[in-house]
Amino acid sequence: MRNLLKGSLILILFLPNIGFTQSLDSVQVNQFIDEMVDKHGFDTNELRILFGGTKYSDRVLQAMSKPAEGLPWYKYRKIFLKDSRINKGVAFWKKYKDTLNRAEEVYGVPPQIIIAIVGVETQYGRYKGKDKVMDSLATLAFHYPKRGKFFRSELEQFLLLTREQNVDPLSLKGSYAGAMGIPQFISSSYRNYAVDFDEDGKKDLWQNPVDAIGSVANYFNRHGWEAGAAVTYPVSVTGDRVDAIINKELKPDIRAGELKKYDIVSDQDIADATLVKVMKFEQKNGNDYWIGLHNFYVITRYNHSALYAMAVYQLSEEINTKYEK
Repeated sequence: MRNLLKGSLILILFLPNIGFTQSLDSVQVNQFIDEMVDKHGFDTNELRILFGGTKYSDRVLQAMSKPAEGLPWYKYRKIFLKDSRINKGVAFWKKYKDTLNRAEEVYGVPPQIIIAIVGVETQYGRYKGKDKVMDSLATLAFHYPKRGKFFRSELEQFLLLTREQNVDPLSLKGSYAGAMGIPQFISSSYRNYAVDFDEDGKKDLWQNPVDAIGSVANYFNRHGWEAGAAVTYPVSVTGDRVDAIINKELKPDIRAGELKKYDIVSDQDIADATLVKVMKFEQKNGNDYWIGLHNFYVITRYNHSALYAMAVYQLSEEINTKYEK
């Protein structure tokens, strides 16, 4: 980091904080710097220079307060289930067919799921985010108490990542929540799950779709993806007994054999002992009901939202159908 920051020392020391309503919390920043020096051997002056060039972002905090996952399903679905995204997913599959096949062989994750993830996240690498990752993570670490501990940890992981890759932390852009690259990995995921899938000596999720494909597959594999197993099924529901088992938790929590007690009927042959998650998705008129299996839960490990996982699943199915044709 030293060589990357040295040249900007004078500039950063004298730059005004233009266009930002406030500065980062200096007390918390200094505490964080001390921790990074003690735990990881960073240089105090280099970190002070780095944070001198890091800006508080009110836009990031506003975005965090209004995530797309707060929308009803019928609105959320429209964002991702578009012909253009489906067609680009098919084109991505054709272009990287061999890589996707190899990823499935190595990790057990089918191509359409991998494609749908990068399709939902960045439209196959086209839109990787416009916020400086350093600004986003520092703002959330020190000015978002609700999840401050988590983002403080991600800021720590981000500085370790950029040191390992010899990259200027101020040069990288991503989502308002600090997710990065083609698959939008957060810093800890990048360090733990990114793979050098083309074996060129680098784990590049910024520009390399091959590494992104392998890394997404590895992420799902490490979170317990079951090769060849189903993801989710629609079910029919009568009455309101189902409301007793609808909740915000994502992990499967009821045996399939118990569904009939709640007037839930599936046309799939599911073993009674199988754990499932009953989910409700709001439509304009009424609700759709689905049961999520273990692989659905695995998708929610990428983004802790049933809406997100359903969008990924349904996009994957549309892409697969069109690709097969």
